[in-house]
Amino acid sequence: MKSKYVFYIILALGLTAFIIYRVSKNKSENESAKPMGGGGITTVEGMVAVPEVFSDNLSLSGTLEANEQVDVRSEITGIVENINFIEGSKVSKGQVLLRINDLELRAQLSKSATAQQLTSENERRARLLLEKQAISQEEYDIASADFKSAQAESQLIAAQVSKATIRAPFSGNIGLRYVSVGTYVTPSTPIATLVNTDQMKITFSVPEKYSSRMKLNSTVTFTPSGSKNERSAKIYAIEPQVDIATRTLKMRAIAENTEGDLFPGTFANVILPLENVEDALLVPTESLIPIQNGKMIFVSRDGKAKQIEVETGSRTDSSIRILSGVKAGDTILTSGVMSLKDGVPVKVKLVENTQMQVD
Repeated sequence: MKSKYVFYIILALGLTAFIIYRVSKNKSENESAKPMGGGGITTVEGMVAVPEVFSDNLSLSGTLEANEQVDVRSEITGIVENINFIEGSKVSKGQVLLRINDLELRAQLSKSATAQQLTSENERRARLLLEKQAISQEEYDIASADFKSAQAESQLIAAQVSKATIRAPFSGNIGLRYVSVGTYVTPSTPIATLVNTDQMKITFSVPEKYSSRMKLNSTVTFTPSGSKNERSAKIYAIEPQVDIATRTLKMRAIAENTEGDLFPGTFANVILPLENVEDALLVPTESLIPIQNGKMIFVSRDGKAKQIEVETGSRTDSSIRILSGVKAGDTILTSGVMSLKDGVPVKVKLVENTQMQVD
């Protein structure tokens, strides 16, 4: 029995000693984790605000479009008689692309021409009789009207006959055809798509707050999807009003496509220059703290952290431009700012700032 009591006493003493050891060690670790410098001074990183050259650009999404594009269709109904183009080939303006069977129309034209000839002769005879006062003016007017009506009918059928031959409205590349010889086509039947890609249009939109800064003939750069080559284009058209639904202003630029490697419908990343600022102040994005009415930043003044509200401008992946609130030479606190309070003593470890441009 005595040995059992001795065991429990030793176990209790061991647990007590372990608890005292852990409490003592935790106290030592907490003391060693206090900020260096003593007196409650917090060590933070910072940078000196220095004016830099800054390119203020907008990064936008755009779509490439053909300079000219049309779906080739027939204006009349009928059966395809001849196809005079090769899919995917180049065609010239006025080149015959397709012919519709026009036998019926030509027969109508012949009949109309005969009627026109007859009414023309009747009008001539009536004019001679009128000069001899053998008929009344009314009878001559009827003969003249019959002639003009027959003449108009002939012109109408001749126009229909000409529509049986479909020609290219402009030079370009013709795509895949959707009809064959013998296909019955109507004005709603697609035949092929004709595009001119010697020049390419880039359509994009900018937020409405930048609308007053948009100018015709401004140069933009763009990078097509799947390519690393940067191209240039010139703005040639701007919508006269802002889109109410999206609150954006749509515009178009045009670029040369001499190599033929740009395709309509392709996505493009557009870089629109707004201005070049020679003395911009940039700070890291992590130094900004969102507040209810905007953003604030901490600067070091007289060894203490001072809270300042700032107005921001364009940003990059890692920095943002400060428009007001900070001046050149201020020491911007860049790390640990979320735990700082206004007036707290700080020790600043300066780091170099890197000049960046807007993407």
